Amino acid sequence: MLAPIILMIIGYTVGSAKIISEGNVALVERLGQYRRRLQPGLNFIVPFIDSIVVEETNREKVLEIEPQQAITKDNVSLKADAVIYWQILDLEKAFYSVEDIEVAIENLVLTTLRSAIGQLELEQTYSSRQSINQDLLNELEGATQAWGVKVTRVEVREITPAKAVLEALELERAAESKKRAAILEAEGTVKSVELLSDALKSQNLSREVLQFLIAQRYVDANQKLSSSTNAKIVFMDPKALTESISGMISETPNTTPNNPGNPPTP
Repeated sequence: MLAPIILMIIGYTVGSAKIISEGNVALVERLGQYRRRLQPGLNFIVPFIDSIVVEETNREKVLEIEPQQAITKDNVSLKADAVIYWQILDLEKAFYSVEDIEVAIENLVLTTLRSAIGQLELEQTYSSRQSINQDLLNELEGATQAWGVKVTRVEVREITPAKAVLEALELERAAESKKRAAILEAEGTVKSVELLSDALKSQNLSREVLQFLIAQRYVDANQKLSSSTNAKIVFMDPKALTESISGMISETPNTTPNNPGNPPTP
């Protein structure tokens, strides 16, 4: 008679003892209703009446958000991904307030991320990543507080425009580079014209030679500029250049000797 009683006591004790790992916390329900919380270490529950419905860590977790579609303020389509650092502060709220806490956080991050990117133009998304992170953190902190969760850090990792957008940006950069090169070449041409003018003055060449050489420089420069595919190239103004040439020529002393057969010009 004594042996069955001893076995029942041992079975009851073993069935009621529950060990919760360090850094974890568990919730106990009694007959389907929330009863209490179990802390790390050895805990006892009533067998067949009490049950542990969830055991979860209260350490910081990492939630990775896969690349998601978003549209900027200037209607550029891109993809952005992020990583969220979060932890459970109140397991009771996290378990009973929302069905799946990770899915809820992920959906909230996606909505907030798209909204933040939608307020910026494409160029701003690259320089405002820290601002986007802070906006996401502020929004998530307020929204997840009711779930017993704290979002500790948010990091947007990659912002990648669509392939067509990248190709367009590359063409734009190439065109801008050609434009700068053409402008530098034009400035160099103007400088060389000035140097040529000074050289011709010092050598006392005729005004006709000076006009021809400077005009030839102008034609060569225009031909090089016109070969550029950049429609935004600003060409030199012929009228302005002509006036400049005339000004330089007017300063050149006419030292060409008079024709011996003609009388000197008065």
